[in-house]
Amino acid sequence: QIFQPLHTLRSAEKELLPGFHPFEWQPALKNVSSSCDVGIIDGLSGWTGSVDDSLVETIARRFRYDVALVAALKDLEEDIMEGMKERGLADSTCTEGFTVVVKESCDGMGDVSEKHGGGPALPEKAVRFSITVMSVSVRTEDGEEALTIFQETKPNSELSCKPLCLMFVDESDHETLTAVLGPVVAERNAMRESRLILSIGGLPRSFRFVFRGTGYDEKMVREMEGLEASGSTYICTLCDSTRAEASTNMVLHSITRSHDENLERYEIWRTNPFSEPVEELRDRVKGVSAKPFMETQPTLDALHCDIGNATEFYKIFQDEIGEVHRYSNPSRDERRRWRSMLDKQLRKKLKLKPIMRMNGNFARRLMTREAVEAVCELVPSEERRQALTELMELYLQMKPVWRATCPAKDCPDQLCRYSFNSQRFADLLSTTFKYRYDGKITNYLHKTLAHVPEIIERDGSIGAWASEGNESGNKLFRRFRKMNARQSKVF
Repeated sequence: QIFQPLHTLRSAEKELLPGFHPFEWQPALKNVSSSCDVGIIDGLSGWTGSVDDSLVETIARRFRYDVALVAALKDLEEDIMEGMKERGLADSTCTEGFTVVVKESCDGMGDVSEKHGGGPALPEKAVRFSITVMSVSVRTEDGEEALTIFQETKPNSELSCKPLCLMFVDESDHETLTAVLGPVVAERNAMRESRLILSIGGLPRSFRFVFRGTGYDEKMVREMEGLEASGSTYICTLCDSTRAEASTNMVLHSITRSHDENLERYEIWRTNPFSEPVEELRDRVKGVSAKPFMETQPTLDALHCDIGNATEFYKIFQDEIGEVHRYSNPSRDERRRWRSMLDKQLRKKLKLKPIMRMNGNFARRLMTREAVEAVCELVPSEERRQALTELMELYLQMKPVWRATCPAKDCPDQLCRYSFNSQRFADLLSTTFKYRYDGKITNYLHKTLAHVPEIIERDGSIGAWASEGNESGNKLFRRFRKMNARQSKVF
């Protein structure tokens, strides 16, 4: 039991919490107080309440963003000094030019009401927003290149993922979510324009911050960037493709969306400058229909990609057991029968219990050779068995590329073959599995096939930037509330 309530902490432990270390900003942050000893604050502080503001009915607690970053950096003080030593940098000369890259994650946690159910009948929903310091680099006076002096080795561990804000809000409640995250966004924008002066290793040093919002599932990205919900014709949060286009051309798309473009498109949607009818207007703005309020990086979340694709394979398995490619429009009862055959087989061969909602662990176990071999025992035709096995083999070749923390080191061969494999995978879907992908394709399959190489070329990794650390943190939160995970209480 390592977690204790605040008032029982020793002073050595209090040093690890935000609000302990002095620091300053140059220039001072706009609209943010300059005091350094601020601990846990109300989630809505930072809004100036005007007379006609109705109070938001929510409970939220957070750290001030800059104070939390200071605590995270002081936590890494030894690593930073060590890194400078290893790079042969003189401690006393390096006081300028530090850059810190921060990963931001945010995720709705579904129902977090207590186990023994004496509470309100309404489900309590919660949202967590957290940050991870991904790297610290320094540009020396003479050097062109910035030297990396700290790189987070476990970017997806809950230990490197620091909570910034906890709120009891439903992630689908757009107004309340924007109200609670508003001050966080404002503080983050203020920090972009300033430098932090903080004592590291006994000398004041100047840091600038780069924020990258990558730890979001697709639902949250769409919400923050003002796009239509996941079922929209505009299938992708990275490019303007429609579902139908993405199913005919599965591989050749490039990333075009950005936060600024979404803001421009929202203005067009709002003002309709060319007085177009709504369908044409919607096509012009490619499905941006709300005001984007938080910048996210156009990327792909490895964890949810895994989950989304496993859900799809789970359905393909059922279709293959029932030979849907031969008969169209099966009845619901038939579909149910195939599903229970599949569940039984997975339980018998892989000890995989059927679950209500696909999760990361089930996805990892389902996307394996053993699983596909077990399913093939139920597939009547040899030819379909081969196709299914090849589909899984290709997927297993592709997956490490967007799962690895550093694909160029961890799986260089698969990285080189990715485009080839994704093309072959797409060919299989559009021929052998045409019954499922005629004019439609799932959002994550599209991203997996079309966008992975470009993101890796830009960021060097997809896996490192995933939401996994934040999701693991959710687990801790549940534990503290002595509360069930998302299992349904009645079967």
